[in-house]
Amino acid sequence: MSNTEQTVIILGAGQAGGQCAASLRRNGFEGRILLAGDEPHPPYQRPPLSKAYLSGEIDESRLWLQPPETWTEQSVELRLSSRASAIDRTAKTVRFEDGSEESYTQLVIATGSRVRTLPVPGADLDGVRYLRSIADVDALKADFAPGKRIAIIGGGYIGLEAASVALKLGAKPVVIEAMDRLLARVAVPEMSDFYRQAHESRGVTVRLDSQVAALKPKSGLFGRGKTVTGVELSSGETIACDSALVGIGVIPNQEFAAESGLETGNGILIDEACRTSDPDIFAIGDCAEQHNWLAGKRLRLESVPNALDQAKRAAAAICGSPAPKPEVPWFWSDQYDLKLQTAGLIGDHDSTIIRAGSDETPRSFFHLAGGVLIAADCINDPQSFMAAKMMIAKRAKPDPAALADPEVAMKDVMKAALAGA
Repeated sequence: MSNTEQTVIILGAGQAGGQCAASLRRNGFEGRILLAGDEPHPPYQRPPLSKAYLSGEIDESRLWLQPPETWTEQSVELRLSSRASAIDRTAKTVRFEDGSEESYTQLVIATGSRVRTLPVPGADLDGVRYLRSIADVDALKADFAPGKRIAIIGGGYIGLEAASVALKLGAKPVVIEAMDRLLARVAVPEMSDFYRQAHESRGVTVRLDSQVAALKPKSGLFGRGKTVTGVELSSGETIACDSALVGIGVIPNQEFAAESGLETGNGILIDEACRTSDPDIFAIGDCAEQHNWLAGKRLRLESVPNALDQAKRAAAAICGSPAPKPEVPWFWSDQYDLKLQTAGLIGDHDSTIIRAGSDETPRSFFHLAGGVLIAADCINDPQSFMAAKMMIAKRAKPDPAALADPEVAMKDVMKAALAGA
């Protein structure tokens, strides 16, 4: 069948779905493309939501992946405010919640993930916020005002980025983390300590080892229309607040894929081409679990670079084009004037080498396993980040002493390591 007679339906109009649609056209796909999303907005970037968009530095239009009219020029049909409810793999149709159905030749699931809700009494009070969509941030902006007390529940990247914006706008953030350090699931203790000190020195209150027992309204009685005024900890202490932002992770949107019989784990299981257990159905982005060439095992990566890479792979497979070369996973976070760039995956590292001078930054943390560089966290240190990406890709063994010495140029550390790789 010529691809002019084919229909690709993409479920999820985020960065993964939008990139897949654009890549299909760039790879010469001439058939019908239907891009369906459950939000009223055209495909947009999520990372700026907790940074520049929340702070008011950019407006909504700066979030778009491309101007809305470009989708029309590319003959991509946008079906917004539309959620899929079921897949009939035998009939090759998708049913939507409004009762309508669409037929597909290939289906791409890019449904992303949803926030993990706080399982405590009072979690449904007014003023309890989450940060995942444009609508979420629009609701948050009124809370990030001078003098407002904001309880941020969760000391991961979303919570810390929000805390930095809150402080910048004159609010009074308190970060409440259940574990004994910030970024406990994604960073080594040395980097956790760096960010704790960075936030506290700028005026953020950080509470570690603090489990939330309940969110409390002013009257102490729960009920319709009540607003959160405090976070009660398991110790019995209550931290007063005007609003609470919850950032305790996300859950992959894979349920309806599983209901259709697709294989799932911690996400929809896909192969190197992003195919699911059904050869005509692909999955990409936060909802997908794939074997990672660097880690040597299946992972579900929540990152923009991973979403874009998988989108390009799925589009290439649909069009019969060569797949892009695998890329070293990378991530980033902006907090205050601190730009973190992470390359690789910490995994089973057995040592961490810190490269730092006398000032707060630049500062980098290099993670090695058996002498091989497998990951790096670089703060205001783009040279180290770029060099680390290249060394990780080649599984190089840099000289530990040179890595730790800021007087040795990173390009020289890299050249020596790659020469011996």
